[in-house]
Amino acid sequence: MTTAREIMTPGAECIGTDDSVLRAAEKMRRLGVGALPICGQDNKLKGVLTDRDIAVRVLGAGRDPETTPAGELAQGEAVTIGADDEAEEVLATMSEHKVRRLPVIDGRELVGMVAQADVARALPEPDAGELVKALSYD
Repeated sequence: MTTAREIMTPGAECIGTDDSVLRAAEKMRRLGVGALPICGQDNKLKGVLTDRDIAVRVLGAGRDPETTPAGELAQGEAVTIGADDEAEEVLATMSEHKVRRLPVIDGRELVGMVAQADVARALPEPDAGELVKALSYD
């Protein structure tokens, strides 16, 4: 069976909790990604910052991205998947938590991210279609 490690995009880079949202946006642009894991000074995953978070929760709310720390946008405990968890678990976790991007951990170490696009590339069409459906409707 296919695992998260086989589906994921490896080498995810974090943004620090104290780094500005502007720095996160610049990093997203440089890396060509729409989300960054937020990591604390203890290197523990605190959440995920998305381009939508920046647009809606910072710019749309009139906040200054240069002075808003990325860590302020982390919401509760981060939803993750184990690197050796099977694809079915990846789909179930993404569907249950309504997330389009899922950090992949191996023990305590962040090793990659699984995005909806990764699922579409790696899994059969019916599985990918079910995920899109689950994420698109309440």
